[in-house]
Amino acid sequence: MLLLKQMAILFIIMIIGYICRKIKMITDEGSKVLSAIVVNVANPCLILSAGINKESTVKGAMLAKTALLAVGVFVFLILIALFLPRLIKAKPENRSVYRVMTIFSNIGFMGFPVISAVYGSEALLYASIFLIPYNVLIYTYGIAALHDGDEKDKTNPLKKIFNVGVIACVLTIVFYLTGIKVPMVIENVTTSLSELTAPLSMIVIGAALGKISLKSLFTDFRLLLFSAIKLIIIPILGMFIVSFLNLPPELNGVMLIMLATPVGSMTAMLAQQYGGNTDLASRGVALTTLFSVGTIPLVSWLVTFFIK
Repeated sequence: MLLLKQMAILFIIMIIGYICRKIKMITDEGSKVLSAIVVNVANPCLILSAGINKESTVKGAMLAKTALLAVGVFVFLILIALFLPRLIKAKPENRSVYRVMTIFSNIGFMGFPVISAVYGSEALLYASIFLIPYNVLIYTYGIAALHDGDEKDKTNPLKKIFNVGVIACVLTIVFYLTGIKVPMVIENVTTSLSELTAPLSMIVIGAALGKISLKSLFTDFRLLLFSAIKLIIIPILGMFIVSFLNLPPELNGVMLIMLATPVGSMTAMLAQQYGGNTDLASRGVALTTLFSVGTIPLVSWLVTFFIK
């Protein structure tokens, strides 16, 4: 029920963005402005809100183990992303978008509410640790991947890495580990801005879909194949590997949701900001989100039945 509720919220907002595009309330330029706000303001605030004035209740060996596991998960996904675009015979100019879509899932808007409801608040603490490498990578590897092959891009590589997203990640780690307190007004402002991330990103994705044929969502064989691998094969393979680590049940649950959630909306935001195929990224978000209603319960059942 919770998953269906999250899906309904996501799609209603996406439809609003789609309608706004169709009636020309949102233009190409307006869409770029909205995505810039998400990438450079709202999402960094979402990152910061995870560390500001929060007690570090996951400590010691378990904190280190969870952090290493989180890094291991993304190494696993990056390795898969290196060959998956070639496996599905993606066009060379689209491979970078497929790589980014393989690695970065919608763990915030969809994953966190599901984890909290199903596995409890302790599991949510584990999940927050996964956000650190996720956000560092999406603002470094993700941007670098989308710049691949762009001969016009002469930006200093250090400037690509040292951006507002990475700064937010570093500050979050500092706040979380040191327990530094910030004024309540700063915390409230950060929280308020962070709440813009989900609705604005889904509006931008809906607006992007307004420029393409919805029929293309279900007739693109390559994207359909990618969605099946992303939502079913990768989570099952990942959970099979994790099954040998004897992790706490809550952490196992976090791992499952982290791997099984659909393509993250930030992939479409970054594609628009950094020269990737925005249409492909938006269709990838929409299609995998739609399919995840059925695949997340399916993968959960298969993992429980065959692996655990």
